Amino acid sequence: AASGIFEMSDGVIFTYRGSWCGEGYDTSWNGNWRIIGHKGTLAYEQDRRPVARIAAGRINRAGTPPAAIKDVKIPPETLKYTGMRGALREMLSFLRTGPKPQTECHDNIKSLAMVLGAIESSRRGRRVRIRAM
Repeated sequence: AASGIFEMSDGVIFTYRGSWCGEGYDTSWNGNWRIIGHKGTLAYEQDRRPVARIAAGRINRAGTPPAAIKDVKIPPETLKYTGMRGALREMLSFLRTGPKPQTECHDNIKSLAMVLGAIESSRRGRRVRIRAM
């Protein structure tokens, strides 16, 4: 299990919380994602279609009534193959003909740098800088 707070180079804050040891409510291989912005939230959970809600009208501030919440229609998925099946098909296509897959390893190295940085931060007991790649 792990949790972390990351500040990106443009000042955006990203929080992560994950566990592979929680019993009773398994998380899919793809994980559960919740992206929260200043006007609303997009949630992708349990491999269901994503849902999004935004504040319609004045944004809630301390001492003011909350804004009305409006559902946002998410366009349907256009990929013929999704999930692990789609990823494997993209990898095989790359090996045969060369078009770069969406999830090629050069982007994943940045995620690995974040994991190693989180481990180092935990070991030192303080915030650490992760070198940009």
